[in-house]
Amino acid sequence: MMFPQLSFVRLLLSALLSVTFSSAQQDAGQTQIGKLMVRVYFATNANPADAGTRAEEIDQKIAVQLRSSEHLHFAHYRVLGEETQEIFRSYENWSQPLKPSDEILVRFEPNRHSLADSVSLDLELWLARKKILKTDAVLHAKQALYILGPEWRGGRLIIAVTPII
Repeated sequence: MMFPQLSFVRLLLSALLSVTFSSAQQDAGQTQIGKLMVRVYFATNANPADAGTRAEEIDQKIAVQLRSSEHLHFAHYRVLGEETQEIFRSYENWSQPLKPSDEILVRFEPNRHSLADSVSLDLELWLARKKILKTDAVLHAKQALYILGPEWRGGRLIIAVTPII
Protein backbone atom coordinates (compact mmCIF):
# COMPACT_ATOMS: atom_id res chain seq x y z
CA MET A 1 0.00 0.00 0.00
CA MET A 2 1.40 3.40 -1.02
CA PHE A 3 1.09 6.44 1.22
CA PRO A 4 0.04 9.67 -0.56
CA GLN A 5 2.39 11.73 1.64
CA LEU A 6 5.37 9.61 0.58
CA SER A 7 4.63 10.23 -3.12
CA PHE A 8 4.40 13.95 -2.48
CA VAL A 9 7.72 13.95 -0.60
CA ARG A 10 9.43 12.05 -3.44
CA LEU A 11 8.03 14.48 -6.02
CA LEU A 12 9.17 17.46 -3.93
CA LEU A 13 12.69 16.02 -3.49
CA SER A 14 12.93 15.28 -7.19
CA ALA A 15 11.96 18.87 -8.07
CA LEU A 16 14.46 20.33 -5.57
CA LEU A 17 17.29 18.16 -6.89
CA SER A 18 16.61 19.11 -10.51
CA VAL A 19 16.60 22.84 -9.62
CA THR A 20 19.83 22.45 -7.64
CA PHE A 21 21.61 20.57 -10.44
CA SER A 22 20.44 22.93 -13.19
CA SER A 23 21.60 26.04 -11.31
CA ALA A 24 24.93 24.37 -10.48
CA GLN A 25 25.44 23.51 -14.16
CA GLN A 26 25.03 27.07 -15.44
CA ASP A 27 28.32 28.24 -16.85
CA ALA A 28 29.46 31.72 -15.83
CA GLY A 29 31.45 31.88 -19.07
CA GLN A 30 28.19 32.04 -21.00
CA THR A 31 27.31 35.36 -19.40
CA GLN A 32 26.81 37.98 -22.10
CA ILE A 33 28.98 41.05 -21.45
CA GLY A 34 28.03 42.97 -24.57
CA LYS A 35 27.73 42.71 -28.32
CA LEU A 36 30.14 43.25 -31.16
CA MET A 37 29.11 44.67 -34.52
CA VAL A 38 31.35 43.83 -37.47
CA ARG A 39 30.76 45.82 -40.64
CA VAL A 40 32.57 45.51 -43.98
CA TYR A 41 33.03 48.59 -46.17
CA PHE A 42 34.21 48.87 -49.75
CA ALA A 43 36.34 51.98 -50.29
CA THR A 44 37.45 53.24 -53.70
CA ASN A 45 38.59 56.26 -55.65
CA ALA A 46 37.14 54.72 -58.81
CA ASN A 47 33.53 53.81 -59.62
CA PRO A 48 31.65 52.82 -56.41
CA ALA A 49 29.26 50.68 -58.51
CA ASP A 50 32.12 48.15 -58.75
CA ALA A 51 31.06 47.00 -55.26
CA GLY A 52 27.94 45.38 -56.73
CA THR A 53 24.21 45.85 -56.42
CA ARG A 54 23.95 44.78 -52.77
CA ALA A 55 26.33 47.52 -51.58
CA GLU A 56 24.69 50.48 -49.85
CA GLU A 57 25.86 54.05 -49.31
CA ILE A 58 27.15 54.86 -45.85
CA ASP A 59 26.15 57.59 -43.44
CA GLN A 60 28.02 60.84 -44.16
CA LYS A 61 29.16 61.06 -40.54
CA ILE A 62 31.01 57.75 -40.93
CA ALA A 63 32.41 58.82 -44.33
CA VAL A 64 33.85 61.99 -42.76
CA GLN A 65 35.36 59.92 -39.95
CA LEU A 66 36.96 57.49 -42.41
CA ARG A 67 38.32 60.28 -44.61
CA SER A 68 39.99 61.88 -41.59
CA SER A 69 42.48 58.99 -41.51
CA GLU A 70 45.29 59.10 -44.07
CA HIS A 71 45.16 55.33 -44.64
CA LEU A 72 41.36 55.16 -44.93
CA HIS A 73 40.88 58.22 -47.16
CA PHE A 74 38.94 57.34 -50.32
CA ALA A 75 36.45 59.17 -52.53
CA HIS A 76 33.62 56.63 -52.12
CA TYR A 77 32.48 54.15 -49.47
CA ARG A 78 29.84 51.43 -49.55
CA VAL A 79 28.61 48.97 -46.92
CA LEU A 80 28.86 45.37 -48.09
CA GLY A 81 27.50 43.65 -44.99
CA GLU A 82 27.36 43.56 -41.22
CA GLU A 83 26.62 41.26 -38.32
CA THR A 84 26.16 41.74 -34.60
CA GLN A 85 27.19 38.92 -32.27
CA GLU A 86 27.07 38.52 -28.50
CA ILE A 87 30.30 38.70 -26.52
CA PHE A 88 30.39 35.94 -23.92
CA ARG A 89 32.59 36.31 -20.84
CA SER A 90 34.83 33.28 -21.44
CA TYR A 91 34.06 31.96 -24.88
CA GLU A 92 35.44 32.31 -28.36
CA ASN A 93 32.97 33.99 -30.70
CA TRP A 94 32.87 34.35 -34.48
CA SER A 95 31.30 36.94 -36.76
CA GLN A 96 30.48 36.31 -40.41
CA PRO A 97 29.51 39.76 -41.76
CA LEU A 98 29.09 38.76 -45.42
CA LYS A 99 26.63 35.88 -45.05
CA PRO A 100 26.40 33.37 -46.63
CA SER A 101 30.06 33.82 -47.62
CA ASP A 102 32.73 32.84 -45.13
CA GLU A 103 35.49 34.71 -46.97
CA ILE A 104 35.71 37.27 -44.15
CA LEU A 105 35.49 36.09 -40.55
CA VAL A 106 36.31 37.83 -37.28
CA ARG A 107 37.12 35.74 -34.22
CA PHE A 108 36.95 37.48 -30.85
CA GLU A 109 37.32 36.46 -27.23
CA PRO A 110 37.48 38.57 -24.05
CA ASN A 111 40.92 38.41 -22.47
CA ARG A 112 40.38 40.46 -19.32
CA HIS A 113 37.59 41.69 -17.14
CA SER A 114 35.50 44.23 -19.01
CA LEU A 115 34.75 47.69 -17.70
CA ALA A 116 31.42 49.45 -17.99
CA ASP A 117 32.46 51.33 -21.13
CA SER A 118 35.12 49.11 -22.73
CA VAL A 119 36.06 45.52 -23.46
CA SER A 120 39.47 43.94 -23.98
CA LEU A 121 39.42 41.36 -26.75
CA ASP A 122 41.70 38.99 -28.57
CA LEU A 123 40.78 39.72 -32.20
CA GLU A 124 41.61 37.76 -35.31
CA LEU A 125 40.74 38.61 -38.90
CA TRP A 126 40.43 35.65 -41.26
CA LEU A 127 40.33 36.06 -45.04
CA ALA A 128 39.77 33.07 -47.30
CA ARG A 129 40.17 30.77 -44.26
CA LYS A 130 43.61 32.15 -43.44
CA LYS A 131 44.38 34.18 -40.35
CA ILE A 132 45.88 37.45 -41.52
CA LEU A 133 45.71 39.53 -38.34
CA LYS A 134 45.87 38.78 -34.64
CA THR A 135 45.81 41.53 -32.04
CA ASP A 136 44.77 42.40 -28.51
CA ALA A 137 42.54 45.44 -28.50
CA VAL A 138 40.75 47.52 -25.90
CA LEU A 139 37.56 48.67 -27.57
CA HIS A 140 35.45 51.46 -26.16
CA ALA A 141 31.66 51.48 -26.36
CA LYS A 142 30.33 52.55 -29.76
CA GLN A 143 33.82 53.49 -31.06
CA ALA A 144 34.88 51.48 -34.07
CA LEU A 145 38.27 49.91 -34.64
CA TYR A 146 38.95 50.15 -38.39
CA ILE A 147 41.11 47.53 -40.09
CA LEU A 148 42.34 48.22 -43.61
CA GLY A 149 41.73 45.01 -45.48
CA PRO A 150 42.84 43.65 -48.83
CA GLU A 151 42.44 45.13 -52.28
CA TRP A 152 39.15 44.18 -53.89
CA ARG A 153 37.54 45.20 -57.21
CA GLY A 154 39.77 48.25 -57.68
CA GLY A 155 39.34 49.44 -54.12
CA ARG A 156 39.99 48.24 -50.58
CA LEU A 157 37.94 46.50 -47.94
CA ILE A 158 37.70 48.12 -44.52
CA ILE A 159 36.50 46.05 -41.57
CA ALA A 160 34.95 48.01 -38.69
CA VAL A 161 34.67 46.31 -35.29
CA THR A 162 32.44 48.16 -32.82
CA PRO A 163 31.50 47.03 -29.30
CA ILE A 164 27.98 47.67 -28.07
CA ILE A 165 28.26 47.61 -24.31
